[in-house]
Amino acid sequence: MKTSNALTPAQGDNKENGKMKAIVQTEYGSTDVLSLQEVDKPVVTDNGVLVRVYAASVNAGDWHLMRGTPFFSRLLFGGLLKPKIAILGSDMAGRVEAVGKDVTQFKPGDEVFGDLSECGFGAFAEYVCVIETALVLKPTNASFEEAATVPGSALAALQGLRDFGQLQPGQKVLINGASGGVGSFAVQIAKTFGAEVTALCSPKKMNMVRSLGADYVVDYTKTNITKNEQRYDLILDMAAYRSVFDYLPLLTTEGTYLLVGGSAAQFLQMMFLGDWISRISRRKVKYLACKPNQQDLLTLKELIVAGKIVPFIDQCYNLSEVPAAIRHLEQRQVMGKVAIRV
Repeated sequence: MKTSNALTPAQGDNKENGKMKAIVQTEYGSTDVLSLQEVDKPVVTDNGVLVRVYAASVNAGDWHLMRGTPFFSRLLFGGLLKPKIAILGSDMAGRVEAVGKDVTQFKPGDEVFGDLSECGFGAFAEYVCVIETALVLKPTNASFEEAATVPGSALAALQGLRDFGQLQPGQKVLINGASGGVGSFAVQIAKTFGAEVTALCSPKKMNMVRSLGADYVVDYTKTNITKNEQRYDLILDMAAYRSVFDYLPLLTTEGTYLLVGGSAAQFLQMMFLGDWISRISRRKVKYLACKPNQQDLLTLKELIVAGKIVPFIDQCYNLSEVPAAIRHLEQRQVMGKVAIRV
């Protein structure tokens, strides 16, 4: 596994009076609004799974929810003036401590990982209680840290390539932002689909991207990819900071451009003008709307067990260091994922 500082589960938990530690926010702002606090431990519901969190990971969505920007994110998750989500973190891995009477898939002691983005978030804490369909059993060949980096980013990569891009064996895919969280998984998953992968990244990250299996790695500081004569069946854009019109000439006649991440301006352009751009360009132009689900988590687990995808961890922080971890991610220099040791 491409990682270091593997997690050893904490021993001798001392959680008296039903309390736990968590990173909490009560207002929007910089990482200064985050603080380590003692809060009530979740109560197990009839259909809930109580998990002792051993590891989590940081995503771009965490800093957007923390800052409340772009503003439309407040409409999606509630809290126009103050956040309704007090504990951030959507990706986690841990061990089941208790289950409700209606739970059938898990039992105490099971090692699990999952996506909490549709279950109220809450991974930056010592415990979380979620519905069982948000979880799957952790791959035995992955550490808790590694498993915690998978759900959101790898799920986006899988659905982007398979469902939105409909990538087929032998097709050519261009991945912009190939060294980041989603991009590092996208390179590996595209190769499992039998595609030819061209990866775009900064020079200091080229060796890392090559290690993931990319066929061609392009330094965007030296090469203007939009002048490339190569044509691609799919362009997966994780760093959309230039116009989609710059990429359209690179697509085959049946090609697809898919926006996954980047500036709010480009995302809004795709939301409101994507269909129009598709019509006038005669190319498929889309933006990714990821749908967390248990079956895709199982697919990712199988790929990890088979050794076909390997999480790449840039750095690991302790729970109390979540603000520093988010600042590190905001600098956009991360290779792979940032993990949190809980």
